[in-house]
Amino acid sequence: MDRGLVKPPFLVQSVFGILGGIGAHPEDLAHMKRTADRLFGSDYVWSILGAGRNQMRLAAIGAAQGANVRVGLEDSLWAGPGELARSNAWQVNQIRTILAGLSLDVATPAEAREILDLKGAENVRF
Repeated sequence: MDRGLVKPPFLVQSVFGILGGIGAHPEDLAHMKRTADRLFGSDYVWSILGAGRNQMRLAAIGAAQGANVRVGLEDSLWAGPGELARSNAWQVNQIRTILAGLSLDVATPAEAREILDLKGAENVRF
């Protein structure tokens, strides 16, 4: 950033609960938010994911703190204690229900592309 190689806003994706990485305690999430605020001020978009059984809990806490959230089978196979998730769609519907309960909006695919400064559906081959 100081050398002009990248420009804000930056996408900061924080990953919690991976062996050898930062933990999955809510205080770990708060620490990463404080660190991003200190380093980037308001020049970043924050996104979080929690691995394994921490996925939905951390997604809910992160969303309440202003983060974008990511869920899916690539991060967690679980729907709850001892219960395997049925699909990615099931997990997405779960987090949508949680976000609605927090009175938070869910971005449409077009809005997500704009937030992430992606080239758009009309410019890809899928």
